[in-house]
Amino acid sequence: MNKIPLEMNDEESVIRFRDCFSVRYIQAGALLCRLGYTIEKNYGKSGEISPELQLRHEAFILNSIFSSVAFLESTVNELYSDAADNAYFFTNEKNEALLKNIGDKWKNENYFDRTPMVNKYQKILVIADKPMFDEHHFAFSNVRNLMEIRNYLMHYRREWVIIQKGQVPDAREETRAGKFEKILKNKFMENPLAHKSRPFFPDKCLGHGCAEWAVLNCLEFTDDFFLRLELPAPYDGIKKELLTK
Repeated sequence: MNKIPLEMNDEESVIRFRDCFSVRYIQAGALLCRLGYTIEKNYGKSGEISPELQLRHEAFILNSIFSSVAFLESTVNELYSDAADNAYFFTNEKNEALLKNIGDKWKNENYFDRTPMVNKYQKILVIADKPMFDEHHFAFSNVRNLMEIRNYLMHYRREWVIIQKGQVPDAREETRAGKFEKILKNKFMENPLAHKSRPFFPDKCLGHGCAEWAVLNCLEFTDDFFLRLELPAPYDGIKKELLTK
């Protein structure tokens, strides 16, 4: 259940614990990614797939992406919450001092909640006197692009998708879909279930390749974050289970 015990009061027979949803989210993201891959592996070459399986594939891929971003958000939120509540369980005094420092210097919870997700990671590194992420580094930029995809899908507004014959350069540049194509076109394998006449985004983009890219980049980003802080990552114990295919 990924719960961290806090304390037990014998008189009242009450057990308190702190949950760890970040681990659940990345487990879900990896599992859904694997399920999407299985469908593509079995039906991608034939091109013959039932509407039911097509729907399953779309559900697996979309929710793998959503779960990956939820993992990023909950990971940094949990770290801040533990620091703010003095609820950390390290045997290492250096690690406890680091969390106490974060909790002491960033006490405004309302400000924390309103801070953009990637900025939360940067702010904690500043407080901990650790090197910040270079915003041009691929891991940081990939996570930012992933956030844009999630936000587009979560707060979706319909727009025209323009397809011109001859693949005219930048024919769709003015649309959000066109911008995603420009950014993501060669970052991962395209969805083999999408018909060749369909646009890159969302049809060819949202396949196992994109979901795998999301899961792996989220882990690479948080691995680097915890390495900079010299703290163990909450998912260290199950990392070998987070397979994407």
